Amino acid sequence: MLHRTSSQHFPTMSALVSGPISRAAVAPITDVNVNLVAAPALPSGFPSHLDSELAWTPASLAVAADFILCLNEDDITEVNVAVAHFKTLDQDGDLVEPTNFPLPTLGPKLEKLSREVHNGKGFSVIRGLKPASYPVEDLSLIYLGLSSYIAEQRGRQDKRGNMLVHIVADNSTKLAAEHHRHSNKSITFHHEEAGDVISWLTRSTAATGGKCIISSAYTVYNVLAATRPDIIRTLARSDWPFALPRFQCRPVIFYQDNRLIMNFGRAALLGNEAHPRSQNLPSLTSSQMEALDAIESIARATEMEIQTQAGDIHFINNLAILHRREGFADGPTEKRHLVRMRLRSSREGWTIPTALEHEWERAFKEQGIKNWHLDPMPDFYFPLRSQPN
Repeated sequence: MLHRTSSQHFPTMSALVSGPISRAAVAPITDVNVNLVAAPALPSGFPSHLDSELAWTPASLAVAADFILCLNEDDITEVNVAVAHFKTLDQDGDLVEPTNFPLPTLGPKLEKLSREVHNGKGFSVIRGLKPASYPVEDLSLIYLGLSSYIAEQRGRQDKRGNMLVHIVADNSTKLAAEHHRHSNKSITFHHEEAGDVISWLTRSTAATGGKCIISSAYTVYNVLAATRPDIIRTLARSDWPFALPRFQCRPVIFYQDNRLIMNFGRAALLGNEAHPRSQNLPSLTSSQMEALDAIESIARATEMEIQTQAGDIHFINNLAILHRREGFADGPTEKRHLVRMRLRSSREGWTIPTALEHEWERAFKEQGIKNWHLDPMPDFYFPLRSQPN
């Protein structure tokens, strides 16, 4: 395979959105006034193409029923009965699980959804809850109860042990306004630093914007493997200087157990306005910057937008699906409010690469304090972390 040494490296992305990404979809190089050199091989053990349901494009997901589970009246009734049953047990809400939140009819549908998130297309949405119909305690219990059928382990999301992260706009301070949790600005494609599955409940939506936008890391990989295998080699190198949540040099992509795993965020590699990168840390090389831009470019060309509704519960495979947020604006009464959890399934969970184990251990296995704030807390209860996710 040949590739160019000039700055124009990628085929026209618009041609890729209309159908499945494959080697045949890549436009051939027709320029003759460029230097052609033999392209380097893919890293050892990495495949030339990922043949997986996870390698989707928007065109292959045209039917919403493929990824949205719409709750019917019987499902809602079953959920309400499960809430009433759990309350009779006099247990703390964080102990909710399928055995004490029984859903005899809906439960099998949710278990199928779990398999879809872990081994199918990598994402799903539960739709049909009406947040205004429940007190916040019951709504949170429903969120935990339904999520337990997807993945029963819940992880800490910061050093303070916060288990529920409230994503709301907050411009009360410069730090808050520029922090990912509380900014209303757009965010580039990324992964959370830990969690097999990332879930969020939309309590309420913004006046405009704020859509959930996702893209397949498998599709990104297939395009790069077919057009720029040298970028795959760059991404698989162990010299990426991540600064957050701790300094660590590791790869961006891994391939193990016949699965591709991608995990990165630009803020951890480049810093941002709220969290500038220390000058004492290594800077990214030009090859690494090109690789990040390539991921963003391909992910945007093959992204899918989901118009979020109040009551939606999203689940995405954090190891295989990229996500980003468009900018949004709240109104006088329309205030965007998401509640996020990090999840892992003991049955469906993937093997975590050694380089990522530390963050998974901190989130899921370490003993320590767990805080379950049902509403956003003041800074002294729910302080902003030094890391941006």
